[in-house]
This record gives sequence, C-alpha cells and structure tokens, in this order.
Amino acid sequence: MSTARRDFLIEIGTEELPPKALRTLADAFAGAIGAGLEKASLTHAGIVGFATPRRLAVKVQRLAAQQPEQHVRRRGPPLSAAFDAAGAPTRAALAFAASCSSTVESLERIEEAKGSFLYFVGTRAGEHTVQLLPALVQAALDQLPIPRRMHWGEGHALFVRPVHWIVMLFGRDVVPATLLETATGRHTRGHRFHAPRPLSIATPATYEGVLREKGHVIADFAARRERIRSEVLAAAQAVAGRALIGEALLDEVTSLTEWPVALAGGFEQRFLALPREVLISTLEDHQRYFPVEDGHGRLLPAFITVSNISSRDPPKVRAGNERVVRARLADAAFFWEQDRREPLAARRVGLEAVTFQAKLGSLGDKTRRLRALVPDIAALAGASGEAALRAADLSKCDLLTAMVGEFPELQGIMGYYYARADEEPEEVAVSLREQYLPRSAGDALPATGVGLALAIGDKLDTLAGIFAIGEKPSGTKDPFGLRRAALGVQRILIEKRLDLDLRAFLERAVAGVRTDIERLRNAGAASAGAASAGAASAAAATAAAPGSVSAEALVAEIYDFLMERLRAYYLEGAGAAPVAGRAAVTTEMFDAVLATRPASSLDFDARLKALSTFLGLPEAGSLTAANKRIGNILRKANAEPPAQVDVLQLREAAEVRLFDAMRGLRESVAADTARREYTSAFGRLALLRPAVDTFFDQVMVMDENPQLRGNRLSLLAQLRDLFTGIADLSRLPG
Repeated sequence: MSTARRDFLIEIGTEELPPKALRTLADAFAGAIGAGLEKASLTHAGIVGFATPRRLAVKVQRLAAQQPEQHVRRRGPPLSAAFDAAGAPTRAALAFAASCSSTVESLERIEEAKGSFLYFVGTRAGEHTVQLLPALVQAALDQLPIPRRMHWGEGHALFVRPVHWIVMLFGRDVVPATLLETATGRHTRGHRFHAPRPLSIATPATYEGVLREKGHVIADFAARRERIRSEVLAAAQAVAGRALIGEALLDEVTSLTEWPVALAGGFEQRFLALPREVLISTLEDHQRYFPVEDGHGRLLPAFITVSNISSRDPPKVRAGNERVVRARLADAAFFWEQDRREPLAARRVGLEAVTFQAKLGSLGDKTRRLRALVPDIAALAGASGEAALRAADLSKCDLLTAMVGEFPELQGIMGYYYARADEEPEEVAVSLREQYLPRSAGDALPATGVGLALAIGDKLDTLAGIFAIGEKPSGTKDPFGLRRAALGVQRILIEKRLDLDLRAFLERAVAGVRTDIERLRNAGAASAGAASAGAASAAAATAAAPGSVSAEALVAEIYDFLMERLRAYYLEGAGAAPVAGRAAVTTEMFDAVLATRPASSLDFDARLKALSTFLGLPEAGSLTAANKRIGNILRKANAEPPAQVDVLQLREAAEVRLFDAMRGLRESVAADTARREYTSAFGRLALLRPAVDTFFDQVMVMDENPQLRGNRLSLLAQLRDLFTGIADLSRLPG
C-alpha cells in the first residue's frame, strides 16, 4: 500500500438540507473531520468544506497515508500475580505477553506507587489511513448538531435529510465503506435540472471543478455567496437603485441555491404607501427577495430575486415572481386599511381573551402587571409615569391586528404606526416599537425613557413568570427566549446608565406573577366541576400553583440567571472590549464582584471597572494573595472571630501598625464606597500593602494563646471586610 500523501474527499449527497442550518452543519462537519484526524495523528496540509442545498462535503489536502509509528506503554498484571513462588510466569503473565505479541522475558518490570507491574514498552506500526477513514467520518456525522434526525424508506439510518449518495475518495481510490446505509463511490450529482445525470469524480482535486463545469453547481459556500452578492448589486444598479443585503438573508439565499442567477422585478408604486417595514418583511422574510432603495434611502418599487436556475426565458421567471409579490403586498395593503378602521386602544379589552401563557393568564393580565412596574422604571429614566402607563396599556394591542397576525415579526413596529395614526403622544408611539429591543445581540437599544421602561418591565415580567412556572431554560432549549431577554435587560441598564435596583423590581415582578398564578389556580379549581368549560377555564384549570419555592428563593434564582448573562456580556460581548489602563475582565474577576451581590447592574459595572484598574497597580498582587490567605486562615479557624479588635491585646508592633493603618482608612474607604467611587477606595486600600506584608512576615496569627489568636483573627476579618465591601479578592488567582 502506497505511503504517499493524497487528497481525501467525503461528500454526503442528500435531499434539500434546512437552509438556516446549512452553514452550521458544514462548519461542524469540517471541524469534526479535522478533530478526528488530529486525534488519529494523521497530518495534512489543510481542510476545505463545501455545502450546497443537496450536499455536505469536506476535502483534506495532502493527507498522510499512514499514522506515524505508535509508541506503546501498556501495563500488565502486578508482579505478585505474574509469577508463582518458584519465579515461573503464570498464565496471566503469559496471556498478557501474547496479547502484546511479545514474550514474558521481553516485558519490563516497573515500580509504581501502587506496586510493581509488568509492562510492555515498545512500538508498533501506525494504521493505514484508508482503514481509519470510515469510522472517522461516521464519528463526524454522529457529532453534527442535528436537533431531530429522520429516517427514510425501509432503512434505519438517521440523518438530517434522506441520503442518496456518498463519495469517499483517497487520491484516485474509492474508500470502500457503507455509511448511513449507503455504499460509498465516486459518483456525485450535479444540479437537479441542469445536470441530472451522475458525475464521476476522478480525484478530490477535480471535485469542485467537475461540479462547476459539468454539474452547474458552485460547491464552495463562500464563493457562491459572493457571486450572489455581486449579481444582486449589479441587478439593483441596473434599475438605478441600491440593494439592501442583510447578511442573514444572504446566507439563507446561498443555502437555497446551487447555481444562483439574480433577476430584478418590480411592483406597483401604490404599495410604497405601506410602512417601510411591511414592504421589507414581505420581500425578505416571506419571499427571500432583496429590497432596493434609492440614493436617499427611500424604497423603490423593485426587488432582486435569486433563482436557482439559468432560465431560457428570464422575463417569464420575472413575471412569476412579480405575480407572487403583488399578491402578498395586496394582502398587506388590505390589512393596513382594515386595522386602521378602529383605534389601537379599542383592542385593549380584547386582550383579556388572548392567552399569554396558560399558567400565567391572558395578555390582559400581562398588561396589568406591566402597569404595576413601568411607571417607577420610567421615573428612573427621567420619563413621564403617565406616558409609561399609556404605553403599557397599548403595548400588546397590535398583537390583535390583522397585520401582525400575518406578519408576527412586525409586533411592536405596527403598534408604533397605528399609535401615530391615532395621534397618541409620540413618546408613547415610539415606546411601542422599542419595547422588544434589543431583539438580538448587538441590536439597538431603546432611545426613549418610556421605551426603556417598557422594554425592561416586559422582560422582567416574562422572566419572573416563566421561572415561576418552572419553565426556565435548560441546556440549549430556551423556547421563551429568556437568555436573550436577560442579556437585553443587562445591556439596557449598563449602556443606558440606568441605576435600577434589580432585586427590588424582581421582587415586585415575582409578586405580580405569583398573584396571577394563584388566582388562576383558584379559578380553575372552582370551575373544575362545571359541565361546560370553555378555553379560558380549561387554561385556568391547568395553571400551576406558585409551588413550594419561596418568593425569596425565586428572586435569587432569577437574579443569578441575570448575572450569568452579565458574565457573558463582559467575557464575550460588548463589555469585553479592551480599555486602556484596565486589566481584561476574567471570570475570576467577575466572581469577585458577584460575591458582593450588587443590587444594581450599574453598581456591578462600577465595581468591576474599579477592580480592573486596581489589578494594574503594583500593590494588587500582594494584596490579592493576602486576601486569599486571610480567607484560608478564617476558614480553617472554624470559629467566628470577635466582632471588635481589643487594642490591649495587640502585642506585636506589626499588628499595631496594621490596626492603625486600617483605622486611618476605614472612614474614607466607607465614604468612597457609599459614593461608588470604587477606584478611589481601591487606591486607598493599596496603601495598606506595607503593613499587610509586614504583618504576615512577623506575626503568628494562630498563636497558642486563645485571646491573642481570636484578636488577630478579628483584625484579619476586618481587613477582609474592607476589601469585600467592593469585591472579594480571595476569588482571584494568585
């Protein structure tokens, strides 16, 4: 068998793969193949992934044909079991030697902590790559992030979509195997219509070219994506416009096409009277078209569609797409007219009949809970409480409109347009649009005080409610988007500098949802015996009681959940951006501040920034180590030290010096801490370093005299408390 390096190709041919998952699947497949090769010690010159709607493929360049020589060190039986009293090898020793293809005389005797053992120490030739590849590929397929696998036909194989062919080549040779109940070969498939016949792949190096030239398939996702971008831009320029190309839509269209061809289409000018978001949602979300705007940012009556075929009659393809989009826009125009026939506020009463969540009541219940929260949040944001109450009343009304029923992604946005049409105050109308912000990581935040209040109140109520009924996120499952909501709350509080007492408002939110849960439970119990129970009473009957978890414990659980999202913000998100003069935030730094349980996220931010600055000081290392040492000493003492230091028991000069230094700083540090001037407080505490170092060099804390020992423990406890008023330095490394 040749030992020359060769390219390797694996292609899984399927029915159309889920477009929104294609890129993730492709990256995961290439990553898993790479990890498998590394684990098998198979070197290569690079890995290239391919993905189209009908295939996942990976090409490995210059892959080693054989593993390197393996160094083996294998432990056998203990010497006591390997030889009998006469020193002759036992059956255990002989069997172990045979399993290593060796003799007992060739085995080594090695002394270990647990005794002496026979060992085989040697080398063996590496496995040939072609023998390892089938299992390696199967392991990679098994690791793909597929939430639900399906089987097809009469077989038992499971995959994201039915598999129709598999290409697996090592150089010019087919790697014989059966994967997903499909035999491997060298024949791929081209475009479903342009090249329906099987195509032979001679070597992995020719794969991409054969598909492009003979199969009308651009296998490289990035290359196909760039072709779509350039064609869409060119098509928009041809109609004197500029295409709006969202990255997510570009990815999705790339995942839907193998041979993309961009075409421009148009619609009637009258549809431009619709809200901009309605037009964009119709074109992007429902049709996967790219909208077109003019040089002033105004939408044009045009769109760019990307076909998956080179048609002989492009005008016919264009006309078909225009006919579809015309019908969609006509529906939207009808909804727009119908919805405005009654004021948005008129739908408020209808919220009582719409379930928000079966165990948490109706949208009307949620609205009342928002009314109890948002005025005080608005006051913190410098906004009108009256406007906040009006915004809360209208916040969910657009969910009952025909437009949002057809375009649910426009909730809040349509509330804004309908409120403006009803001549509601501008700050109220804008807040309806802002209540769901941020919708994703990096999204814009509410800009108005009422919008801030409504966004925070809505998210806190949802968090409190879903946690109260025991539906908190687990693993990758988060059906109510609580992680996004929690991160949104933290971003708003920190980036908008809103000093809100999280625990206090969580207590109010939890009290509100628990009241509604209890009311629904009682209503369900009262109506359980009724002969005819409607949908509302059925929902009430299923409502859970607040449960055995206390309100205090529930608040603590939600607070911790919010803090974990704050951790992600500082370690991975916008809060992780480097700042000159500050140490980069680490998880230990975050834990050091979290140990103080700040009530406000803004206070947390101030403490963390001060800690980051403090760690850049030359005194930080010594004082951090001292705090860890103090923590260990107090923990091992296993006794509560006296509340006050007895000055008369201070015998050593070093402890007197430390006591005096602390006494001189205590009031100023407390004042700084009260004003949240934590950087100043840390700067003062840094002055303690000489006294602290001398204390630990010259004073025996755990003295045999119990009075001296207790007094010194009290001194250290007070020193620790000076620091933990800002952050617990014992949580830091060092």
